Amino acid sequence: MNAYVTKHPPLTLSNAHLTQLPAEVSRPQYDRNALTPGIVHIGLGNFHRGHQAWYLHRLMQDGLALDWAIIGAGVRQYDAAMRDKLLAQDCLTTLIELDPSGSSAEVVGSMIDYLPIEEGNAALIAQMTKPEIRIVATTVTEGGYFIDPATKGFDGAHPDILHDVENPATPKTAFGAIVAALRVRRDEGRGPFTCMCCDNLLGNGDIMRQTVVSLARLTDPALADWINTECTFPNSMVDCIVPATGPNELALVQGFGIDDQAPVTHENFRQWVIEDAFCAGRPDWDCSGATFTDDVHSYEAMKIRILNGGHQVIAVPGEILSVETIAGCMEHDLIGPFFTKVASTEIAPHVEAVPNMAPETYVELIQSRFSNPKIIDTTRRVAFDGSSRQPGFIVPSIRDGLRAGTPIDGLVLVQAMWARMCAGTREDGSQIEANDPFWAKLQTTALAAKSDPKVWIDMRQIYGDLAENDQFSALFTASLKTIWDRGVAATLQDYLDR
Repeated sequence: MNAYVTKHPPLTLSNAHLTQLPAEVSRPQYDRNALTPGIVHIGLGNFHRGHQAWYLHRLMQDGLALDWAIIGAGVRQYDAAMRDKLLAQDCLTTLIELDPSGSSAEVVGSMIDYLPIEEGNAALIAQMTKPEIRIVATTVTEGGYFIDPATKGFDGAHPDILHDVENPATPKTAFGAIVAALRVRRDEGRGPFTCMCCDNLLGNGDIMRQTVVSLARLTDPALADWINTECTFPNSMVDCIVPATGPNELALVQGFGIDDQAPVTHENFRQWVIEDAFCAGRPDWDCSGATFTDDVHSYEAMKIRILNGGHQVIAVPGEILSVETIAGCMEHDLIGPFFTKVASTEIAPHVEAVPNMAPETYVELIQSRFSNPKIIDTTRRVAFDGSSRQPGFIVPSIRDGLRAGTPIDGLVLVQAMWARMCAGTREDGSQIEANDPFWAKLQTTALAAKSDPKVWIDMRQIYGDLAENDQFSALFTASLKTIWDRGVAATLQDYLDR
């Protein structure tokens, strides 16, 4: 379906205007006033609203899960702007599917409130103590789980964690708020809830368990034991490409006759694979297309290694070469073929097949999804937070290749290009603005690595002991030297010619 072009001013998105929306726009068929909450979701970015909220909305369209509506929440002051936008439109979101054959719009209504953003998180804690809340879910980015970069254990020395230990009733973090709410629920006999991580982390449920239980143990060991025993932390794999919202997306939703200040665009693909471990019940998400399985790990590994890893493979050279979008990277004469070769020969050999999908077939699927010209997904967005994404998505494949004796040249080249990117300039001379929580440190190290490449791979929080591996060290040193001497394009061409 092509975008609806209105002859009248767009309607402000609200409950009152749902019946007046253009016929081409799908909208809630259920009575939103009859919904009752069952889920608190912390982190109401585009990904959640275009993915998990949609699966629940689709159940509601069939008259199911009406007691599982979402209460939105955030723990940082920058969440307040999103709260204001969503409350002004009754927590409705327009999802716009961007398919090469045409676009369509759907208004999702599974979220019914957004809690105040405040110091101490009193409203969030109070909401989570209510017995009707049976799931607390999070999308707080891969780097938001207080993981020690060297040991991969819990980072109990982080300043925000130290604050929560000193002030357990008025915490800063989402996890401190979760612990505080669970303390009340235990003490008052209200029972546990499921803690569900929806971020792109391998074993994301296990990581969330580590964070919540470890934090609780610092203040109340008995509570930590109760949480560890009574709460569940299902692993899951979540997948849908959801670009950031900007002026183009705001104009696009107006083209459908809707004034939505927080629309979400997304590709024509979604996947949600979940471990069926819910201590207080769950919606029947499988009825709206999710998959429940005991083998989430294989799905996670395939997606994280090939899709998330593949994003880093193309976004890093794309940023240096001033290619603005992921689809543009795939069209590039060197970057697109670079993805294909690295994903096929250096990543896929270490990925297990899942039901109905071989790794080689998945590479082809990701090629098609990345190449969708309707998805204006910026290279900068995808290249963000390399200090979490490179060790999470790329480095494990390097380690697998070293163990198996298979090629790692392209994956190491990605590391060298990331070092070049973090130097802070593109090859056309333009500046790369800070794009990582640790940008200052990365930039200092990247500039030093220009003359001494080993200082980059000596960052143990990223590479562990890989700098001690002669093969990895030699490949990285040679790649970075060639990049600085001859440029990224020539270096990519050398790799493709091998």
